[in-house]
Amino acid sequence: MEYATIEREIYVEAAPEIVFDVVSSPEHVQEWWPDEAHYEARPGARGDLVFGEHGEEGSPLVVAFDVLEVEPPHTFSFRWTHPHGEQPVTGNSLLVTFALEPRGSGTLLRMTESGFREMGWEAAVLEQQYRDHESGWDFYLGRIAPYVEKLDVRP
Repeated sequence: MEYATIEREIYVEAAPEIVFDVVSSPEHVQEWWPDEAHYEARPGARGDLVFGEHGEEGSPLVVAFDVLEVEPPHTFSFRWTHPHGEQPVTGNSLLVTFALEPRGSGTLLRMTESGFREMGWEAAVLEQQYRDHESGWDFYLGRIAPYVEKLDVRP
């Protein structure tokens, strides 16, 4: 296995504008992914995500998060996992892109996460990180459609 890029597609029964808000707005993101999301949904914004009890000895894990691209309702991308205070670049961070496309009465959401091989990890760490992210995205992306169903998005 190459451990290079994770790709997932999900269908959400809602307009692209709504799904875009759910995957880009920190208020929505923290309802389906991290415990807390601190950033502005604008290119160049820096912030962080907080995952409770995932750090050492059950402490919160705080992960750097930098917004790259915000093109409603089509694309939202960011870099994350880089050292706090450092500029995120290829080799110190992972790149995530959400691409949205109208499909029938809903939205096809494509997520890609890349940059694993460029991180310079030894083989065992690369495989573990890739598999952790793979299972994490499977879990968290599966929470988006049920979350959107709870929103009052009637026209």
